[in-house]
Amino acid sequence: MSQNKKNKLFVGGQLRGALLQSFVKLNPRKMFRNPVMFAVEVGTAIMFAVTIYMILSGDTRQGSVGYNITVSFVLLLTLLFANFAEAIAEARGKAQADSLRKTREETPAKWIQVVGDTYVNEIKIVPSSQLKKGDMFLCEAGDTIPMDGEIMKGIATIDESAITGESAPVIRESGGDKSSVTGGTKVLSDSIKVKVTTEPGESFLDKMIALVEGASRQKTPNEIALTILLAGFTLVFVLVCVTLRPFSEYANSPITIAAFVSLFVCLIPTTIGGLLSAIGIAGMDRSLRANVITKSGKAVETAGDIDTLLLDKTGTITIGNRKATNFFAAPGIDEIHFTKSLVLSSMADETPEGKSIIELAGINPSSLQLEQPRFIKFTAETRSSGIDFGQTKIRKGAADAIKSIVEKAGNLYPAEIAERVSIISRDGGTPLVVSENSKVLGVIELQDIIKPGIHERFERLRKMGIKTVMVTGDNPLTAKYIAEKAGVDDFIAEAKPEDKMNYIRREQQEGKLVAMMGDGTNDAPALAQADVGVAMNSGTQAAKEAGNMVDLDNDPTKLIEIVEIGKQLLMTRGTLTTFSIANDIAKYFAIVPALFIVSIPALQHLNIMNLHSPESAILAAVIFNALIIPALIPLALKGVAYKPIGASALLRRNLLIYGLGGVIVPFIGIKLIDMVLALFM
Repeated sequence: MSQNKKNKLFVGGQLRGALLQSFVKLNPRKMFRNPVMFAVEVGTAIMFAVTIYMILSGDTRQGSVGYNITVSFVLLLTLLFANFAEAIAEARGKAQADSLRKTREETPAKWIQVVGDTYVNEIKIVPSSQLKKGDMFLCEAGDTIPMDGEIMKGIATIDESAITGESAPVIRESGGDKSSVTGGTKVLSDSIKVKVTTEPGESFLDKMIALVEGASRQKTPNEIALTILLAGFTLVFVLVCVTLRPFSEYANSPITIAAFVSLFVCLIPTTIGGLLSAIGIAGMDRSLRANVITKSGKAVETAGDIDTLLLDKTGTITIGNRKATNFFAAPGIDEIHFTKSLVLSSMADETPEGKSIIELAGINPSSLQLEQPRFIKFTAETRSSGIDFGQTKIRKGAADAIKSIVEKAGNLYPAEIAERVSIISRDGGTPLVVSENSKVLGVIELQDIIKPGIHERFERLRKMGIKTVMVTGDNPLTAKYIAEKAGVDDFIAEAKPEDKMNYIRREQQEGKLVAMMGDGTNDAPALAQADVGVAMNSGTQAAKEAGNMVDLDNDPTKLIEIVEIGKQLLMTRGTLTTFSIANDIAKYFAIVPALFIVSIPALQHLNIMNLHSPESAILAAVIFNALIIPALIPLALKGVAYKPIGASALLRRNLLIYGLGGVIVPFIGIKLIDMVLALFM
């Protein structure tokens, strides 16, 4: 996958394959799916038929044979260029599929016999293709995981680089939201027992291959709507060309079939018609290069129209581990003694919070000499931890838990400490109170560290018109503080699965599109309800099945990137449609005067490009119409550069660059081609 990301826009092997497919796609059954290009193919067939008739009969009423042959081949090139745009987009997907197939090799699996809920010690080596949904297998250090599954027992370090392209190993374990493993990845340490969650041929890797090859790609609603619009344009210009015949007879200015076909092909939106499919394929391709597997092109497109974005606080907005930021000693307590007590209470605390306390204190625990210390582990019942040595008992825990210990011993809980606890909570922090022999020593302030740059990213989303919502299990006071500091628009505090669902439904009832990310089974209902549900690859099978996207990198901030990819897809389609329609203006000024200029000399005033002759004008317009398609293929594949600006500003920018550019470029291009043709005509 990492190699795929580095692929150049055009690769030799892909070009050769795409060139061959350009001819294969001339099959009328394939062309019929694209009304615009099918109409061009019909026109091309008519031109070749007319040309062959002229050669065989010697009839010159339709112009010279050489001129008609030239028009016929230029129209054929128009078709081939349009087919090439789609074929090169598909070839890039097939190249990624070939790379993935190398990962999906026949792998020996250590099948475990299961009787009821009991593992039988007998292990049998079977090919991975024989594993069925519900089977169990064992994976030890050095083994390749044969099939997608859920870890039922054990914990292991796994190399997922074959799928994600990331070399850093990850930890997967049973019983949590990080229990899912993917076939083709490799176990680096320990051993795990895995339950197969997919049938043969339906693994995650199989689905990836089908998606990137385009076999599962269906036209999106916007793409279908645009195709219908383009078909309408085509029908209108058929009527326009048909009605020109009586006008030409009335003006005593006969129009050749070559001129009629050329006018029709140049007036219909062939540019966007030829590139439309390539734009859709490239959109899915860009999401895959961002290590996001989409179950349909609709999901990518919908991401570009998202109104509301739900994001978990932990790991997305905050780093994920709270850190000690301040120590506050109680009145009358020596600060050095207090700091030393903090270190003692955290010596056996392996959590990131415990390590951060020792780090902030700046005291090496090994320098503290203790006789027969007894460490007290944290429990949900006591909500505290600590250490006992000699006659000393130090406890560290939640404010109310330590308060209970202090008051039960008949000691006073200082009002200053209660006030400090309230201030820390109000500021979005977590207070931990420390006591020694049931006497309060002071308070530790823990803070969720907000990720650097996250405020700016939310500002970018706001400029896109997207509302950001933070989802957290924190109390409303803490949630409000972090939401304000991070710059999100709203928050859901003390969030339960049904709270996420209800919020998404409320937004959707107001006509808004909602996106969210999750990894646990409890996230599955909300992921299914959301218009764009992004599941973590490390998450549970339920989450991955509920969402319509899977993030291979397990990066909670990827949702923001997905939105930008979706918007880029919509922008690319919109800008190229604008450019294509604007192109027609120059073609009017090239072809229409050329048709009637002999019988109506006054039309010379419309020949503002001062083209050499009617024949050169028509031919120049047709050649430009063909050449503009391959010229825009790189833009269709790479996408229009996206900037987070408002919709109105985006429309102005679109019209200025691609609307005005679509008018000016053809005038220049047609004139230059006409100057070259004048040398030979």
